[in-house]
Amino acid sequence: MTNIERHTYDVVVIGAGGAGLRAAIEARLAGKKTAIISKSLFGKAHTVMAEGGAAAAMGNVNAKDNWQVHFRDTMRGGKFLNNFRMAELHAKEAPDRIWELETYGALFDRTKDGKISQRNFGGHEYPRLAHVGDRTGLELIRTLQQKIVSLQQEDYAAHGDYEARIRVFQECTITELFIENGAVAGAFGYYRESGEFVLFETSAIVLATGGVGKSYKVTSNSWEYTGDGHALALRSGATLINMEFLQFHPTGMVWPPSVKGILVTESVRGDGGVLRNTDGKRFMFDYVPDVFRKQYAETEEEADRWYSDPDNNRRPPELLPRDEVARAINSEVKAGRGTQAGGVLLDIASRLKPEQITKRLPSMYHQFKELADVDITKQPMEVGPTCHYVMGGVEVDADTGAAAVSGLFAAGEVSGGMHGSNRLGGNSLSDLLVFGKRAGEHAAAHATETRRRKPSAAAVDAAVETALAPLQRGEGGENPYALHHELQDIMGTLVGIIRREGELRDSLVRLAELKERVKKVGATGGRRYNPGWHLALDLRNMLVVSECTAKAALERTESRGGHTREDFPKMDPNWRQVNLVCSLEGEDVRLEHKPLPVMRPELQGLFERSELAKYMTDEEL
Repeated sequence: MTNIERHTYDVVVIGAGGAGLRAAIEARLAGKKTAIISKSLFGKAHTVMAEGGAAAAMGNVNAKDNWQVHFRDTMRGGKFLNNFRMAELHAKEAPDRIWELETYGALFDRTKDGKISQRNFGGHEYPRLAHVGDRTGLELIRTLQQKIVSLQQEDYAAHGDYEARIRVFQECTITELFIENGAVAGAFGYYRESGEFVLFETSAIVLATGGVGKSYKVTSNSWEYTGDGHALALRSGATLINMEFLQFHPTGMVWPPSVKGILVTESVRGDGGVLRNTDGKRFMFDYVPDVFRKQYAETEEEADRWYSDPDNNRRPPELLPRDEVARAINSEVKAGRGTQAGGVLLDIASRLKPEQITKRLPSMYHQFKELADVDITKQPMEVGPTCHYVMGGVEVDADTGAAAVSGLFAAGEVSGGMHGSNRLGGNSLSDLLVFGKRAGEHAAAHATETRRRKPSAAAVDAAVETALAPLQRGEGGENPYALHHELQDIMGTLVGIIRREGELRDSLVRLAELKERVKKVGATGGRRYNPGWHLALDLRNMLVVSECTAKAALERTESRGGHTREDFPKMDPNWRQVNLVCSLEGEDVRLEHKPLPVMRPELQGLFERSELAKYMTDEEL
């Protein structure tokens, strides 16, 4: 019989990024015994790669900013496919979450009069991003970690045990959730170093596992982002929404090949950086959509005045929402005006003094100097689109973060709805804080109200069998690295930034073939730190999530936000009413249409009727 380490907790949080840590803190503050499960080392969560800042309408740099303007910008950025209630809660509560983070010890950059500094970012009408240089995500994780350490110290003082009521299980991967009689009963996984299995009995689970980017070869995402939470939710009976909407961040490194896809923060453009093609033209002026004409500058002179006089001038087109900028760069490269490596030029050297660049953008200076031998105080950067963020995720209740399965909650990138069809830069970090807190709070309440169920012995045995299957096949199975390469090729080539019906249909045929081969994947060696085995287990998660993305992309016959169909290049107001919802029937992905909630009249009043008409039907208006 296989040995399994067993634990019992009130709340289990899967994921140790910003959303997971904030959820765990809230559950612990509610008095619940809480486990934090980190796939990587504690403190190495992908949140540290969110560099530019956290969006919150604090009004510290421009007093005109408020939650209504932030809500309006978020809805515009998401092309009105957002869950309006999530966007409303986010805009209202983000300032409190930032101020709260400061009480935990976060050291934000300051204005001259001592307030938390805020910088410009794409799609935001006013300077709104609270930041720590270009290392904001790192500061957020550091601060939340320290809060957890302080809570453990409280436990030690009260119980003589640092981990009495909140404990971190690092380098631990969850492979299965247990559902008994329609409700959460536990989670099963293994320690990556030893390969030993571990079982958590609990009545409340918060998924905070991040995104899906490792299904693509060119991505800013780190190795953990294999769609684990999305797949766990599907297999447990929950649903996913908006999976066709993937954000290709406009600026990732393109040279040298070894670093292709690594994020180049939007802070570069927020602090004045401009995009040029190889002809030297500042091309973004040619790509401002009609719906944004009133808000964005038409000439370089007008755009440059905005940085010194933001009240009276329209924003530079480099600060359009990310989907617009990514498509523009893609178009310039396709037209032959890109660099030899397939990118365009991002120039900050001619805009700021060297000492300003090294102070405001220290990570970017170091990144290009060390990885590309480029001094960004003297030379432009080569950049191009990189798979960055998935707007789609677990369908949750806006107020509580609860999924369709009793006891299952989700927050952060793994949840869907908040960002609609495209996320504004900076909204991710404040999203983690706002909905991480809410998910932790309501998971704790659920744990109080619900009797804990035990996972059945049969379910545990099945989880063990599934986990061990690749090792039992050994060399006789399919190579996991070869299968991963094929998956990345399918998604990057056929379900990428520009999509076409024929290619999407081809992708589904190839994904179906790959699904059968993944069932036969093998891994050599034992269970002690074995990356081939880990990848073999991750592959089934990446595959089912990729199928959801491809099916939804084929179904949505319009272009909106992060979903661009070359054969349907415009937005269709009728599609604005529709969420595409994915569920699992056996091993097959099922897709259905579901209407969006209609925005309340007082929130509709924040927009001009002519603007709403571009996105909404007469019936909605």
